[in-house]
Amino acid sequence: MVPDIALAGLVLAMLVAIGRVALGPTRADRVLGTDFGFAVFIAGLAVLAVRLDQPALVDLVLAATLIGFLSTVALAALAERRPR
Repeated sequence: MVPDIALAGLVLAMLVAIGRVALGPTRADRVLGTDFGFAVFIAGLAVLAVRLDQPALVDLVLAATLIGFLSTVALAALAERRPR
């Protein structure tokens, strides 16, 4: 029951992230929304691993965390670049 409540909360957080990406007035807002959405996705994957009792999903969470960190660095560099 608790994982189901956590997943429902993560769905709401993902809707906020999608709204930030869609409506963000600046490029930095869109990057922040994308990064937040990926973090919510990783958290949802972790909660799903607990709910389904699948330890293999934890390995996927660890790999996705590394990819998320690298994409955050890349997106921050893109957001900081000034348009010509």
